[in-house]
Amino acid sequence: MMNNKKIPNIISEEIKIALSHYPELKDVEIQFELKPFLRKSFMKAQPKISSLFSPKQKRKYVIIISSVFDINGQRLPIQELPKEVIIGWVGHELGHIIDYTNRNSFNLIIFGICYVLSSRYTKRAERTADTYAITHQMGNYILSTKKFILDNGNFPEIYRKRIKRLYLSPDEILQIVKKEESL
Repeated sequence: MMNNKKIPNIISEEIKIALSHYPELKDVEIQFELKPFLRKSFMKAQPKISSLFSPKQKRKYVIIISSVFDINGQRLPIQELPKEVIIGWVGHELGHIIDYTNRNSFNLIIFGICYVLSSRYTKRAERTADTYAITHQMGNYILSTKKFILDNGNFPEIYRKRIKRLYLSPDEILQIVKKEESL
């Protein structure tokens, strides 16, 4: 399962746990890449530009991860975050990849443009990724990640407001988890 995944050692355990919830991604090439800084987020998933026009089943993806979280001037290396938070964050990004694998190349390009230009579209995309993660039995991890962000007063208020505005709330996550459990 991991021969087509490039995983950094410092968070390999967390990534492998998240990937175990997405068996349908076993044949999808995904590169997990650590960067010292990301603007506006701590992780992001996207198709590799070089494979954008490849058939869906041959498309390649990258999840870019900030190696250091700058939380109001406090620099926290990713490996010092709680494991369940990292697993939830990666699970959310894998939810985006599930969404991308269901789109053709033209639709992915339109998706990218709309994501950048429309906050309503961004909200729908982020909530979709959360929902995919929850329906892949990652609800507790997603909940841990949301609570970590929302309950941590050290995160910039602008970032916490963005999370509240665009993503599922802890209550919405619990509702979906209960619904999934009753199926």
